[in-house]
Amino acid sequence: MNTLTLEIEPVAVKVSVTDDELIVNLADGRQISVPLAWYPRLMYATPAERQHFDILGDGYAIEFPEIDEHIGIEGLLAGRHSGESQKSLKKWLDARKKN
Repeated sequence: MNTLTLEIEPVAVKVSVTDDELIVNLADGRQISVPLAWYPRLMYATPAERQHFDILGDGYAIEFPEIDEHIGIEGLLAGRHSGESQKSLKKWLDARKKN
């Protein structure tokens, strides 16, 4: 079994969110885009909530504080989708309806 070993830590330097995609530019020149469906909270977020994010630390993760979503850059590169359960997502969506 092979294990992925990264030569350098992937670091985000720019983030864009469209109606359909999360796009992240990395310090090494790569750009990765994933569908918002991978992160349901982003998919259900308002356009304003999608544009309010912070790049954490040296660029190891992206935080969307208004929707309590944290996305690690290493996970993006590994193809990891949100690990949130359907039960948790439903609870979050129900709470949004009340506000």
